[in-house]
Amino acid sequence: MKRFTFLLFILSAVYCQPILAQKQQSPLAGKIICLDAGHGGTAATDSYRAGPAGEREEWINLRVALLLQKMLEKKGAKVLMTRTADDDIPLAERAKLAMENRADVFLSVHHNATADPNVNFPIIYFHGNASENEASVALGKDVAQALSQHLYQGSTPVSLVSDHTIFATAGTKVLRDTYGIPGVIAEASFFTNAAEERRLKKKKYNRREAQAYVAALEEFLGEPVPAILPKNSVVNLPSFRAFQEAERMSKTARLWHQDYVKGLELMEHQDTTSWQQAYELFTRSARSFPDSYVAAQCHVYRAILLEQLGKPDEALVEATRAREHYVRTSIE
Repeated sequence: MKRFTFLLFILSAVYCQPILAQKQQSPLAGKIICLDAGHGGTAATDSYRAGPAGEREEWINLRVALLLQKMLEKKGAKVLMTRTADDDIPLAERAKLAMENRADVFLSVHHNATADPNVNFPIIYFHGNASENEASVALGKDVAQALSQHLYQGSTPVSLVSDHTIFATAGTKVLRDTYGIPGVIAEASFFTNAAEERRLKKKKYNRREAQAYVAALEEFLGEPVPAILPKNSVVNLPSFRAFQEAERMSKTARLWHQDYVKGLELMEHQDTTSWQQAYELFTRSARSFPDSYVAAQCHVYRAILLEQLGKPDEALVEATRAREHYVRTSIE
């Protein structure tokens, strides 16, 4: 009897182990992930990407990316790193690495800055129009969900937006040149928020962020990947110029939320003068902080006001922009 039990134990170990291993295998196993630690090597020439205590974005990006690299490789993924040190790597080379190696996912790790020191929430960018880039939108939703859970405990808004919200004519170079690969730029938090900057200096906190990306990538690659259509094959929107980096640190940009609230108040009035003033405030708010969750509402209200002001064609464009460039997430 003892011998029979021993043999049964051996057979179970031999034949069941591959089955158990198969069940436990991560969706990341065998996948090619291109990790892009944003920026790098510009401390001497770029004063914009530094928090109130001097912590620089490119340093944070690299710490998170290196931690994430190890976690992904442990799961069986092949990881392509656009940089592994504080180097200034051309954007074209970053995109080329992903394209030439036929990456399954392109993930660019970033952290954000704005004029309002109280702001802190994640922003995730996909390239182009949402209806044409469903794979990147799906990836963005998973990243948004994971960052919200791991860093914010689901207590903050999340923006999932087109990169045309910040670079109106062409979007971002790395996402534009990797179009066809599911890809996002993830701005996990704002280093211009003093409390967040202090957290971002800590490796333990960086590790939590990296763990969020692992969870998001496993969720995304565990399901069939949606299609990516040719750019502008469904929608072709005119540009909406937003404030650029230096402008977004201005006094005007700091009024982004006040402008939005005043616009809402003026919308309640029943005269065209108030509607026009509200439209201008929503426009300024959307330009000041074009990738915020508030900007999404600004474009919706701009569409409503244009309709009320007798401009139906312009209203349709704005309504389309709100739908294609701003994606609702389950977190909202």
